[in-house]
Amino acid sequence: MKPGLRQRMSWLHTWCGLVGAWLLCLIFLAGSLSVFRAPISRWMGAEPPLPSKPVQVPQADVLAHAARFLSGQDAHARFWRIELPGETSQTLRLVWRSASGATHEATMDPRDGALLPQPWGRKTEGGRHFMTLHYSLHASTAGFWLVGALTVAMLVALLSGIIVHKRIFKDFFTLRRGPGQRAWLDGHNACAVLTLPFQLMIAYTGLAIFYTSYMPGPLQSVYGEQGYARWQADLSRQETPGSAVALPAAPALQADRPVREQTGALLRVAEAALGNPARMIMIERPGQPRERITIYAHPDSDSTQRHLISPAGRLAFDGVSGRPVALMAGQPAADSAHEVMERLHVASYGGWIVKWLYFVCGLAGTLMMACGAVLFIIKRRNRPEGEFGRLTPGFYRLAESFNVAAIAGAAVACIAYLHANRLIPAHLPGRDAWEIKAFLLIWLLSLAHACVRPPLRAWAEQFACAALLCLLLPFVNALSTGEHIFTYVRAGDW
Repeated sequence: MKPGLRQRMSWLHTWCGLVGAWLLCLIFLAGSLSVFRAPISRWMGAEPPLPSKPVQVPQADVLAHAARFLSGQDAHARFWRIELPGETSQTLRLVWRSASGATHEATMDPRDGALLPQPWGRKTEGGRHFMTLHYSLHASTAGFWLVGALTVAMLVALLSGIIVHKRIFKDFFTLRRGPGQRAWLDGHNACAVLTLPFQLMIAYTGLAIFYTSYMPGPLQSVYGEQGYARWQADLSRQETPGSAVALPAAPALQADRPVREQTGALLRVAEAALGNPARMIMIERPGQPRERITIYAHPDSDSTQRHLISPAGRLAFDGVSGRPVALMAGQPAADSAHEVMERLHVASYGGWIVKWLYFVCGLAGTLMMACGAVLFIIKRRNRPEGEFGRLTPGFYRLAESFNVAAIAGAAVACIAYLHANRLIPAHLPGRDAWEIKAFLLIWLLSLAHACVRPPLRAWAEQFACAALLCLLLPFVNALSTGEHIFTYVRAGDW
């Protein structure tokens, strides 16, 4: 007798869920943490408090000083970039790329333009580490494709799980406490039903925002072999959206000074035209006849942006005359659709309430996968099914070790990453790479520990290690930076 649909879906749900869960637990945990990537980056940067200043200089004079500094560093650079203070930093960050392709940076006090010691704070990947881990596992193109395949496996597991659990909504209200497999099943079902719309949305949008990479055929059929590069070039030429936008009047400038030293006046025009505070000034081909100054404006931060479609925009000026030449105050409908998908995925809308909802739902998704992976082992520990013949006991033992490393070990590695930020010397060359290496090494050690220790002891020891690291982190932070929770509270930086 052939197995029915539910029996076939049960097999698919079990194995897609188990194999995918070992990495998806880490991917989901990293994604949940990356919701707060800006605050994490700011904490890990550990920028010292700016020294007190008796007098503050007008912003226009500070920007003029920054332009003169950049001109003195490399007058013929490919570009200069001035990043204004924002959510992740209180300083003025200057970046320039020389003709050879080397990138350099400096940091200024935004109140008077004084050059700050380099590096200002700690060089770190910060919260970007969790985002990169989330979409590529720090494995470049291979990791990017692996995460895509795992996302498809997650969608398969979700849809097959809906078919398998015919009492799924009834089971949501059932929670049987105790050490047995029924308690793990109830936890798996409850987390799944509670966040099912979120899980489906997050998996689908995760694939959709990279559609040109996962499905390059349409792009190549229109643009040829170098499809992506040519498509991006076309997009960059579309400075004006579907409907024409009137350019603002040129600002009043001093004829005896270069336009790039009068970006304060350009800033006021751009902010009035775009309706948002300026966040970055890009000066391309400085000192050349085709010099161009572009001012980018967007809301103060993702935490204050309420809408799915961002009002961000940019205004470009001729770098020689100071005349506005291109205004992008909106996006074509197709670009807006892609932006909505991206914002839905990365929670860059709705403020802090939405970020916390994403964080909680992401942790619930992680718990759903963890319960399912543990349930697989408990069920077969009580009643082995012999899927691999004589190798079955060894496979079960290896699977349980993977479970420990994927769930408890991932938590230990994430917390150890924060400790590494404080323990690695602040001026060590390449310290940001060493932080990531520390994360990967701790995660690998958690797998080795799980393989050599009895399973139940491994679970207890790794969760105890995670708890201990959490408790010690405030003390490590205070000893390494001299700052503590009360310092942050007094400064309103929390």
